[in-house]
Order: sequence, then C-alpha cells, then structure tokens
Amino acid sequence: MASASSGSSAVGCSSADSGVPPCTSASGLHFLCCGVNRKRASGIKRPTASEVPYSSGMSMKKIGHRGVDSSGETTYKKTTSSALKGAIQLGITHTVGSLSTKPERDVLMQDFYVVESIFFPSEGSNLTPAHHYNDFRFKTYAPVAFRYFRELFGIRPDDYLYSLCNEPLIELCNSGASGSLFYVSSDDEFIIKTVQHKEAEFLQKLLPGYYMNLNQNPRTLLPKFYGLYCVQAGGKNIRIVVMNNLLPRSVKMHIKYDLKGSTYKRRASQKEREKPLPTLKDLDFLQDIPDGLFLDADMYNALCKTLQRDCLVLQSFKIMDYSLLVSIHNIDHAQREPLGSEAQCSADTRRPAPQKALYSTAMESIQGEARRGGTMETDDHMGGIPARNSKGERLLLYIGIIDILQSYRFVKKLEHSWKALVHDGDTVSVHRPSFYAERFQRFMCTTVFKKIPSLSFQKVSVWLIFLSASRPQRQLLRNLPAISLWGAQGTSDNKGGSGARRPLGSS
Repeated sequence: MASASSGSSAVGCSSADSGVPPCTSASGLHFLCCGVNRKRASGIKRPTASEVPYSSGMSMKKIGHRGVDSSGETTYKKTTSSALKGAIQLGITHTVGSLSTKPERDVLMQDFYVVESIFFPSEGSNLTPAHHYNDFRFKTYAPVAFRYFRELFGIRPDDYLYSLCNEPLIELCNSGASGSLFYVSSDDEFIIKTVQHKEAEFLQKLLPGYYMNLNQNPRTLLPKFYGLYCVQAGGKNIRIVVMNNLLPRSVKMHIKYDLKGSTYKRRASQKEREKPLPTLKDLDFLQDIPDGLFLDADMYNALCKTLQRDCLVLQSFKIMDYSLLVSIHNIDHAQREPLGSEAQCSADTRRPAPQKALYSTAMESIQGEARRGGTMETDDHMGGIPARNSKGERLLLYIGIIDILQSYRFVKKLEHSWKALVHDGDTVSVHRPSFYAERFQRFMCTTVFKKIPSLSFQKVSVWLIFLSASRPQRQLLRNLPAISLWGAQGTSDNKGGSGARRPLGSS
C-alpha cells in the first residue's frame, strides 16, 4: 500500500551495511492505506530467546509505533516483528481453515459487522496449536464478506493460505512517515500492513459500499482488500490489512512517484532522496518528466476511463487525499545495466511468476475497458503498462491508487480552511472530495499521461526524434512537413484555433 532521481531499487537486498535490520525495502509500498497520525510508543521490547534477533547493534529512531531495539529487532507496539509475523500466520491459518467448514452463501448486511475472536495460549488448546510466542488473541473482521472478495478475485482458500502461511513473511524496510510495518508474502502476491484504529474502523464502514462497487466493477485501480485482522498482544491491539501487491520485487523499479495533483509542499525531502529508491512527488515529476508519459491511444483512453470511474467511487464515499503511485521500470536502461552489478542486487532477473489474483496487475486493472474495443495491445508486459518517455525509451508502468482511507471529516475541513488562508486553496492537497477528484483526474490525464496519436511508423519515428531534440532543434524541426502534419493531426483534442499546432510534449 505507495512514493529524486533515478536510483537502484533496494528490494531484496540486505541493509546490514547501512546499520539497519536486514529486511526488504518497501519500494513505495506505503501505498497500502492511509497516512496515519504519528504517536510515540512508550517503549521497546527486546526479543525473547525463541526469536532470532537481527545482527545489527545500532538502535534506531522510532517512527510512530514502529521501533528498533538495541539488538536490531524491529518492534511494533512493544511486540517484536518475528512474534507478530508468527501470530499473523497462526491466526490466518485458523480463521481460513474454520471458515472453509462453513457452507458458502450470499453475503448479508450483518456479515460486514461480524468480528470473530480466538485465543492462542502458548501451551496450545483444543482449537489452537502450541507456539513459542507469548499468549495472544486473534480477531477476524467480516470473515464471510472478505471470503467473497477473495473469491471475486479468483483467490482460493488454499492459495491464500499457501501464499501467506507456507513460507516466512518478508519484512519491508521502508515504513515511510506512517511508522507502519509492511510484510510481503514470499510469492510476491500479498502485502500485509499494520493500520491504525481509525483506519480499520473506516474500512469496516466502507465494506458495504466496497462490496457494491466490486460487484459492478472488479477491474479497478483501487486497493484490493483481502482481509482485516487484529492481533492482541501485551495489552495492545495491532490491526493489519491484507492487500494486493502493486510492485513485484522481481522487476527492478528505476523511479517512483506519489502523485496527488497538488503542488503545495509536494516535493520529496532531502532525506527521502537519499534512499536507494526514493518516493518522489508532484513537483519532482514536473521537473523530471515535464513532457509526461506517452501511452498508446487505446491504453490512454482505458486508463483515464478507469481513473474517472474510481475517482467517482471515492468521491461518493467522501474520500480524499489519495494518491496515484507510479513506479517506472525502464526497459532500455535495464538492458544496458550489467547483470553482475551491485545496482541489480535488488532485482531478481527471473521473470515474475503470474499472480494468482485476478485483475491484480496494473494492466489487468484497465484492460476491461479497452478490450471492449478490441484494439489495445494485450501482450505480456510482466503486469506493467507499456509506455514511452520523451526520449522514446520503452517503459513499464506499475500504478495504483493508494492512501484511500482518508475521509473528509471535520478535522480535514478545518485543515483545508487554515491552509487556504495562507496559500492558494486550489493548490493544497486537502480539499473537498469533489474538487479533489476533478483536480486529480485532470492532472493525471493531461500532465502525467499523454496520448500517442495513431500514426504510421514513419510519423512515429519522426515524432520520437522531435521529442528527443533540444528546444532550438525543435524550432527547426517544426518547419518540416512531417512535423507540421503530425502537429495538425496529433493534437486535435487540444483547445485552440485551427491550423498546425505544437506537438504534444513540446516545450
């Protein structure tokens, strides 16, 4: 769940050299839910003898409820990460197994509000196995409803259990500003994120509307929720959500953006830029890729239609402050990179295994609209959306709407009113849901993504030459007949007078 210049992804690399626990970089996976209020944890718990501590001897600063003790063990609300992972796997194994004994039926309204609870004593019980962690209680929210959601996306119970519980969960390093913990399943299928009480409560309230929306349109760029659980340990509630994984670790990401369509304070900090794969923001995108990302006409139309539909859903729920995570794999850069370089230690050069869940990749999320026309390219692109930059380089885009658990409540209204007094109200990211949705769509479909006109191969070649030229060279190229013809045809959607027009992406 989501994010500077191009950098090497740290996914899959040990971070022991930098003095942090050897976990996997989140590579923008903070996209899973919403931004959370930062709260200081009262203390950090040392790992028990049964838990293997990390080798790093450095203590790290706490972020929210996330901390690292002097031995290097990650903690969350005083519970060590290894104990939390074990509790999650034990709990999910039990709840999915017990649910499979119940007959399948239609989802009823009361199913959205059911909470099931099971106690896991360390010595075991008639219902639970013995384990080497402290006693804990595991709660499952709306089990029948989430079973329906998983079935809707083609996830069978045994596949769900195998992905999450057969192998140890992989901890992701980059928690972002939220201080949440992130885990990814060993097969790259699912992401698990800790969420705050208000986030879990808001998701519960959304479930009936979420159910209705998925029934109408399972192809969406919105997050796909597969389960909501709570681990009660040490007197603390640790709520977690299971979601789809947007960014496969086996594909190296070269650059990543968290885009809202706002410009107020929307530039990555210097600290963020120092990360192996920083999460850049709107102003960084405008500076780095001023010409935007170019998509095939059918792909562009399908993407914008999907964004429009998803924004309408979010607006109806009075949800705002969400972002579009755009992570870019540069095919041409990847082919030029030496296979043995340290820069590629994070990227698995193997082709990613196909995901089990339906509509789980960016390509699948938008293909529904384009397939009706039957013209969109549907070749295998490792789940990414094929695109090009202004240099003509081939790209794969991995995108998804993130941070959707922000409701436009009274506090947000006050926040926007105060910011609007000091700054231009139309530039801040905290705005009323209807305006936020319109601005978000406009920015994505006019500034971030642009349409490659349907041209012959010769005209496309000339167009790519034009885009890669310098500004003085462009002035000369505009006088060529091919460029003038393309300018008249390729920007027919632009507003303005008749006659030859500037090609899309020209400066």
